[in-house]
Amino acid sequence: MPDRRQPDPSTDDNPFAAPPEGRPDQPWEPRQPQRPQDGGGSGPSEPGGPEGPARWDPMDPLQRRARYALLAGMWGFFFGIFGIPSVGLLLGALAIYWGVSALRGRPATEADPTTGTPPQPGGLAALGPAARPQRAAAISGLVSASLAILLAASSYALQLAYKDFYVCRDDALTRTAELQCNNLLPDNVLGEILKVQR
Repeated sequence: MPDRRQPDPSTDDNPFAAPPEGRPDQPWEPRQPQRPQDGGGSGPSEPGGPEGPARWDPMDPLQRRARYALLAGMWGFFFGIFGIPSVGLLLGALAIYWGVSALRGRPATEADPTTGTPPQPGGLAALGPAARPQRAAAISGLVSASLAILLAASSYALQLAYKDFYVCRDDALTRTAELQCNNLLPDNVLGEILKVQR
């Protein structure tokens, strides 16, 4: 039969439990969080280490521009796919501006010959290992912005190349007149895509 006075292991971490028998009372102190020791000491693999990954800082303009570039490029691409080229072109241009300014950043500070301090890197390079996700966001924003501008440019090029078809289709008052505009399109795959369906 087990001893009933033996402490329950589930109450070992209870801060409100009475101290064990024979141990004097101690003043209350906040407990320090215990971190798992992998090989002893904090290193780059530990999230709280000095070289661990840094969080996104919304006050940093470089990180903010990298995120803006990603969002604007993504939405510009979607607007280009859904047939709103003017919004896609605007968002694509903004994404390219934000992405390039995030990658270039501020210029690096030059070395001071009087004190002998080495030059400090500028832009995302100044963030060190934490710059990797921001650089990836800026590059992804540039790629999606390029696609958005390409879609908008191709849409405007089609409207210029087949202006007669678009004017005829927009001015048609009946469905029959709208179908007659298909004669202004070439007999190829592009004409099959653009033509008014029955």
